[in-house]
Formats: sequence, C-alpha cells, structure tokens
Amino acid sequence: MERRATLLNVLKLTKRNFWRILVTWNRSQIPVDNFVDNLSVLSDFLGIWLELHHAVNHASVGAALWLRPEAEAQCRLCDPKQARKFRTEEKDGLLGFLGSGKSRGYEPNSRPKLERRRIIRSCTSSERFVQQETVTIAGRPVTTESLKVFGVAVSTIVLATLNKVLFKMALVPLKEYPFFLAQLTTFGYVLVYFSILYFRYKAGIVTKEMLNFPKRQFVAVGALEALGIATNMAAAAILPAASIPVLLQTYLVWQLVLSALLLGKKYTKLQILGCLMVIAGVILVVASGGGAGSIQERGLLWPLVMILSSFFMAGASILKESAFTDARRQLKGGSLDIFVVNSYGSGFQGLFVLLMLPLLAKTRGMSMSQLVPYFKAGAACFVNAGSLVQGCQGAPLIPLLYVLANMSFNIAALSLMKSSSAIVSSLAVTASVPLAIYAFTLPLPYLGTPPPMPPGLFFGSAILVIGLAAYNLAPKVPAKVE
Repeated sequence: MERRATLLNVLKLTKRNFWRILVTWNRSQIPVDNFVDNLSVLSDFLGIWLELHHAVNHASVGAALWLRPEAEAQCRLCDPKQARKFRTEEKDGLLGFLGSGKSRGYEPNSRPKLERRRIIRSCTSSERFVQQETVTIAGRPVTTESLKVFGVAVSTIVLATLNKVLFKMALVPLKEYPFFLAQLTTFGYVLVYFSILYFRYKAGIVTKEMLNFPKRQFVAVGALEALGIATNMAAAAILPAASIPVLLQTYLVWQLVLSALLLGKKYTKLQILGCLMVIAGVILVVASGGGAGSIQERGLLWPLVMILSSFFMAGASILKESAFTDARRQLKGGSLDIFVVNSYGSGFQGLFVLLMLPLLAKTRGMSMSQLVPYFKAGAACFVNAGSLVQGCQGAPLIPLLYVLANMSFNIAALSLMKSSSAIVSSLAVTASVPLAIYAFTLPLPYLGTPPPMPPGLFFGSAILVIGLAAYNLAPKVPAKVE
C-alpha cells in the first residue's frame, strides 16, 4: 500500500509539474540557447526535479513542499488531499512560480535570491517535518520532537525547583533587602536579555523581520506583568506566607479560561480534570504544612488581590503564546526567537515597574526619599561589602547563583511555551512545588534546621502526577485549520 501511494503521488506530481514546465517555458519567452544562462529559470527547473526526487523517497513530502509556511505547522498529516487546500496561490510558490487560480506563470525578475533561498529553506523544513522519526513508548508512537519537548519540560521543572530553593537561600544574606533583589532581577534582566539579543542578531540568528515584529503585544505583556508584581507584593505584605502558594494556583485556572477566550483553544474534559487535579495536589501539599487556615483572619479583600495578580500574570503568558502564534503567520512560517520576546517583554515591564515604583515602595513601607539609601545598602550587601553592611554572609555567591538559576528558568519556561503552550509550561512550573517543599526538608546550607516533611506531601504529589498524566495523555482537540 505504501509503494502504491508513493507511485500515485509521483505520477500526480509528474503530471502537475509537466504542466508547470510547459507554462513556464512559454511565458518566460527565453530562447533555448540562452536558457542555461538564466540561472533563475534553471533554479526553478532544478526545484521541480528535487521535488520529484524527494517524492520517490518520501511518499508525502511532495505535498508538504506545497504547504504555506503558516499552514505547515497545522497540516500535521501532510496528506496530499489535505495539502491541496493550502497549495500556493500567491507569491509563495516553489522557487519563483507565481499564480492564482488555475493559471500559473513565471516572473524571473520578481523574486530576489534571498526570497528564493527562504522558500528553499521552508521546503527543507517541511521535508524534515515529514521525515520525523518516531519511537514507541508504552505502546504509543512518539515523535522525536515530542521527546525534545519532554526534555525541555523536565529541564523547566528542575530549574523551577532550583529557582525556589536558591531564592530562599538568597534571602538569608539579603533578608533586609528583598525589594532590592526583586528590582535587581527586573532591571538587570533588561540589560542581559538585550545584550544576548544583540549578539544573536549579529550572528544572524535573529533577523530584521523578527525585530520589526509589532510591539503592541509586548507593551501589554509588560503592563500586565508590572501590575501582577504590584498586586502580588501588596497582598503578600498582608497575607500569611502559607496561604500565598495556595492562592497562586488560580494562575493555571486563569490560563485555561484566557486561552479558550483569546486563543480559541478547546480542551477535553480529561484535560480540564487533569489541570484541576494538579491544582488540588499542590493545595493539599501546601495546606498539609499548617498555617493556611489563618487566611480567614485577613478578610476577603487581600486574597482577591492575590488572585487578581495571578490573572495579570496569566494574561501576560497567554499574550506571549499569542505572539509566537502570530509570528508563524507574519514571518511566513518562521518562528520568533525567544530572546525577542524576553527582551521586549522585560523592557516594557521594567518601564511600567519604574512608573509604579512609588506604589511598590509604599507596599514595603518606604517613601521615595528612602529608596536611594535603601538601594545603596542593598547593593553593598549584595557584593558583601563588610565595611558598609553587616550580616551578609553568603553574598555574593548565593544571590548570583539565584540570579543565574532564575534567568535559566525563565528561558526554559519560555522555550517550553514556544514549543508547546502556556498551559504545559505552567503545569511544569506547578509540578516543581512539591519537589521544592521536599528539598526544604533536606539539610541545606544557610537555611538552618529543616522543617518536618508535610504529612500530605506524598499523597498530594501522587494526585499532582496523576493530573499531569491525565492532561498529557488525554486525546487533544484538533486545531482548527483556516
């Protein structure tokens, strides 16, 4: 059956390409003796030959080569009948062929070399997509791309756990300057991310098209993240520490709602149940440590403010995912580099945080006049200048390790979001909560005597793992192809 399908595909491609050769030859009006001299025409005929050659070896690659770049990621089967819907009708033709409707012609001077190279790269990526190898795990075929996503997810979980542990350790030398550490990560990352973006642009990894991507989404991302920071700090100053991780689990709920409303995604009942089980598992683990019940003493206002902060942060994550989705369409099938999103998102976040600095300082009980000496003392403690500030043992090594882990975690989480979705990235981060709680029960340096292990740690973690499995193994709702 496979050989028969391959032969039929080759015959169809031969018939279609023979017609394309005749049309090209007639409309180009190039004499035979000058044909070899015209490299652009020669490249198009070479492209036709390559398409036929690859069709012999790969039954469906001929259809994949005709996919529009933006539809390439959606046409998962690369079936010739399905691919015919997306066959080129504009200036997306293979190696310079233009046309609309049934007539297709050749315009040799209409397509520069760089544009033809872009199309060749797009075709090559389509071929690689069709040739993806699969492995069988637990009786299910899994592509190598899925294994890569799994590897990024595991890295995100590990880095998220390390980030939580090192943050707790970094607050030991900087126990008097947590606000300084928060602003250092906010504004320091702007400099670091834009520096990395500059070098990636010089290396050719980031293109001008990526840099010219509309910035309105990044402005909204920065504003939402700044609002999330402000509301989080305001509520965290009032609420008991044990209740904050529980309230922050509404982040995943907001992501499900916003992705359905803004991105038009649909989730099966099993996927929704899996997410709810993840939330329930985390709440059980955190609440089993005690102290969560004191939230009632603070009233309903500040818990609602903390939930609102989760809404802002979830909205920012959905907009980032939307930026990656829009880029595949606007960049003709190309993908947006994660450092473009990180750089501009953190840049606008820093701008809005700077505008809200008086409000943020007020949540810490400080006035604007007290900020300058506070930041000076915080910087002295960060570098462990013993002559200026006392009690900063562990700096600068531990704070620097935290900054490095936090930056690596943010990059890994955004990479996971780009390759999968914001929901999967959020689930990976949520899975790190029980691991971090378990890590705190170990004898770690600078943290003193470890607390006892919460009684609900293993039971809550089991529910969390079952929820993760339910979400990932549930049949996915097929994306709507436009």
